[in-house]
Amino acid sequence: MPDIVVMFFLLGLVAGAVKSDLEVPKATYDTLSLLLMLTIGLKGGMALYGNIHWGLVPELLGVALLSAFIPLMLMPILRRVVRLSSADSASIAAHYGSVSAGTFAVALAYVEARQLTVGSEVTLYLVAMELPAIMVAIALFRRHQGAAVKESTSKLWHETLTNRGVILLTGGVLIGALYGPVQGAAVTDLFTNAFKGVLALFLLEMGLTAAQTLRPVPWHHWRLVTFALVTPMVLSMLGILVGMLIGLPLGSVVILAALAASASYIAAPAAMRAAVPQANIGLAMLASLGITFPLNVMLGIPLYHRLIEHLLG
Repeated sequence: MPDIVVMFFLLGLVAGAVKSDLEVPKATYDTLSLLLMLTIGLKGGMALYGNIHWGLVPELLGVALLSAFIPLMLMPILRRVVRLSSADSASIAAHYGSVSAGTFAVALAYVEARQLTVGSEVTLYLVAMELPAIMVAIALFRRHQGAAVKESTSKLWHETLTNRGVILLTGGVLIGALYGPVQGAAVTDLFTNAFKGVLALFLLEMGLTAAQTLRPVPWHHWRLVTFALVTPMVLSMLGILVGMLIGLPLGSVVILAALAASASYIAAPAAMRAAVPQANIGLAMLASLGITFPLNVMLGIPLYHRLIEHLLG
């Protein structure tokens, strides 16, 4: 049986497929996404309480470099094999190099349910992997276009670094790390105890959105659909390789594999829409939210876990 939170995603997917009038109001979805980001940050910060040390720096650097490498690898494939424009190739490469907070939340719930050993710093992977891929993809696009648009770079950095996801994740980590699970319990317990409930409702909305993205079935984008199905498996192997080279515990490797295999549908769309207005964000959402997100949530994470156990012997 899949985790119960995954069943809420399936419920939303089925409801959307049969064209039910079920919907999550936008204000409710915004609240759920805010709560999810903040709770992930707080959980990570409390795990880091008393465990912050310089040894985390090379680990986080390795994770950030993984994120930066992914668009370098994917952009030629998207241009030559999937046959997309340079703008769309850069956009989708950025989406796949960046990460999905929803996938992270499902992976975290998965490893916690199975009591796998997880490093206290895994939430920082979200922060470390959010930005590098976006900046690399934009640089690749500008280089291909031969455009020197330095004037917009500082604005882009500002928008990317101050988006609500980054602010809530970083702020939650700092607050959790400063107060810990005991001093902050009066406030943090409210969020952490409701984590799975918030995640379930968030995934319900993600299921509805994924169904909408896939309706009608986009047969004419079969190359992109194939890319979105195959790429997570390849990227998960990169995540597993980096995790094992760094020497992460099993649960952390599962989470890193899931993050590497995931695709952003919050930070990357906003950043790429501003930086590469020629890109069709709908194509990126079709691939990341319509195909890759369901694949990871329903099949990918357990598969990555089994693969890692097999590799570890």
